[in-house]
Amino acid sequence: MVLEKPSPVVPVADRSYLYKFQRLSAWSGFLVMAVVGVCFFMLSKVQPPIDPEWTAEHVKEWMVDNRTGILWTTVICSFIIPLEYFFVVTTSWQMRRIEGCWGFLSMNQAFMGVVAPIGFMYPMFIISAAAYRAEERSAEILQLFTDLFYFSYVGFAFIFSVQCVVLGIAVLIDKRSKPVFPRWYAYLNFILAVVLAPGAFVFVFTSGPLAWNGLFAFWIPCLAYTVWKVATPLLLLKAVDSEVEEAKEGPIPVVV
Repeated sequence: MVLEKPSPVVPVADRSYLYKFQRLSAWSGFLVMAVVGVCFFMLSKVQPPIDPEWTAEHVKEWMVDNRTGILWTTVICSFIIPLEYFFVVTTSWQMRRIEGCWGFLSMNQAFMGVVAPIGFMYPMFIISAAAYRAEERSAEILQLFTDLFYFSYVGFAFIFSVQCVVLGIAVLIDKRSKPVFPRWYAYLNFILAVVLAPGAFVFVFTSGPLAWNGLFAFWIPCLAYTVWKVATPLLLLKAVDSEVEEAKEGPIPVVV
């Protein structure tokens, strides 16, 4: 007679840490937006965007005047923007609850969210490279680097449109009695997806509403993004509370 050896009991970590980290991470996205906004509008003054029709000499004068602010903005962003990953993971995790596993929508959100911090940092690297020796470089070179900055910063926004669509769909397919996110949040994501899309046209316009400083390419998306970045942390906090309540009602299934 062969006696089977009992399977070892694997201890499960206290899930309270998960809820604490999610609550902190929910606010990390708002913190990133607030700090980046202050740095971009007040310190480096890359926002509001400069006029695409400025002459090379005008661009050089602007960059020399704002050299210190541009470089220190990049330093500050180097410490702050990585916190966006916590926000992305928490949002993806709550989408995972809707799908019941790491599914198509939650994984797309996670992978596209990885690009989000790059959309802030990479443009700052470009313009910092120009500002680093701004007085020594030709005006035409500085103008080129400035074009690259606004193309990669404003023109990069469309990828977030896709991310918002995925999140909006996840909200709509949630059929539980107490959904993770309210239904109106889906439509907020769809609206943001639409207003971010005109950023893709900055490559062909130097004036008007579709230029990188225009109403449709910059100002409306900036306002919509601010609303979204305030609403999302608040909704994530409520989602974490609902996750805690679900955990109290019964055992949490392990889904891979």
